[in-house]
Formats: sequence, C-alpha cells, structure tokens
Amino acid sequence: MVDFVQLEAVMRRLALEAGALIMEIYGREDFEVKSKSDESPVTIADETADAHISAGLRAAFPDVTLVTEEQSASHSAQAETFLIVDPLDGTKEFIKRRGEFTVNIAYVENGVPVRGVVYAPAKERLFYTRADGVSVEEIDGAQRDMRVTTPDNGALMVVASKSHRDQATDDYINKYAVKDMTSAGSSLKFCLVAAGEADIYPRLGRTMEWDTAAGDAVLRGAGGKMVRFDDHETFQYGKPGYENTFFIAYAPGVELKAG
Repeated sequence: MVDFVQLEAVMRRLALEAGALIMEIYGREDFEVKSKSDESPVTIADETADAHISAGLRAAFPDVTLVTEEQSASHSAQAETFLIVDPLDGTKEFIKRRGEFTVNIAYVENGVPVRGVVYAPAKERLFYTRADGVSVEEIDGAQRDMRVTTPDNGALMVVASKSHRDQATDDYINKYAVKDMTSAGSSLKFCLVAAGEADIYPRLGRTMEWDTAAGDAVLRGAGGKMVRFDDHETFQYGKPGYENTFFIAYAPGVELKAG
C-alpha cells in the first residue's frame, strides 16, 4: 500500500507536467503519426508523455507494478495492486486537434481503482482523487469537491463517445428517457458524470484498463459507479491482457436497463 498523500502529489504533478509536454507538441504546425500493431495511432506526444510519467512513477514508487499503454512489455505483468497509465487518452482527438484528450494515471488496489487523475490540458480541466478519496476538480488552484447528480429517470443526461459511437450504443441509449445527450472524447466522459454534468455513460466497444481506470477512480470518488454491461456486476481491474468488457458508468439512482 502506498502513502496516499504522496500519491496524490506525485500523480497530480506528473499529469500537469505531461500535459505541458503534450501541449507543446500540439501547438506545432505538424507532427508525425505512426500506427501501432493494432493499427491504432500513436504520436511523439504519446511517447514523450509516457516516458516522463513512467520515470516519475518508478522513482516515487519503485516497488509498485507499473502498467502503461505505450510499453507493451508491461502488459504481461499480473498484479492485483498496480499503477496504470494512459499518457495520452484520445489520440484521435489529439490528431484532429479537437482538444478532448486526457492524461490518465491511476492506482489500483486489490482490483479497484482507488485513486486517479484525469487532466485535459487543452481544456485546462484537472480532476483527481485527493488523499482522502474524495474527487475534486481543481480550478485556478482551488479545489471543488465533485458529486454525482441525483438523476431524474424521466429526463436523463447521457454522455457517449465522440469517436466510437455506433448503432448498438444508440439502440441502448434509446431504452432510456433522455433529456439531452452530449458527446465527449477520452476519459472526460467519466468526469462529466462525476461532476454531475451527465447521469450515465454506456460503452459498448473495446477499451483497455488504462483507458478507464483513472476516470473510474474519479467517478467512484464522487459517489458514482461503474459496472459490467452484461450483468451489472462491479467492474474489476487486473484482468488478463488488461482488456475491458463493455460497461456502464453512472450516478446511483439511474434505473439501469438490460442490454
């Protein structure tokens, strides 16, 4: 078990520093885009942020297993307690210069993401769990406690993926009485639910644990929940290969529909 006061400080600092590195590259006239083995895109921003975050976490927590998207060798590690990183979540949003990308760092303990930070540098929005487990959004240096909304099942606010929306997702959303729906990129969707700006975020598509752990931690610290899509059981981390099942993130009080 790590010192949560130290963890909060280190994760927050590294996220902000990585965000600054990412924004420097984002501001360039051009940057190279490569394809990984799964044909997903990767840029120098992903790699630069990953190197910085990884070095910082290994220095601060040398005895904790580190899993990061950009280091495939780490994907074979198996532990119930570990740090997990997506240095640039929403690379497609980054490439298209839409601003909705994030730095994700999380600490998973016994399969549960108990602390996390999500930083959207282009939007200047920073969300994290404090040492005491309460999620906050930091605005101009001041912390604002986050709390999920009390949902109205007759008029739900839904957030869905911007780059991975499909008919199956729309069909599921249509089972609810929806007041309004918004799209967002990366792990910002979790943070919108955590901040009370949305009630439910269903994801019927492939994701990895590094895509969701930090946002899930922020959501849990704001009183929200994340469950498996198929059986509504509690979502767990440390799965083989770190691949997720479909899921639903939501504010308690939402009457979940069967898939």
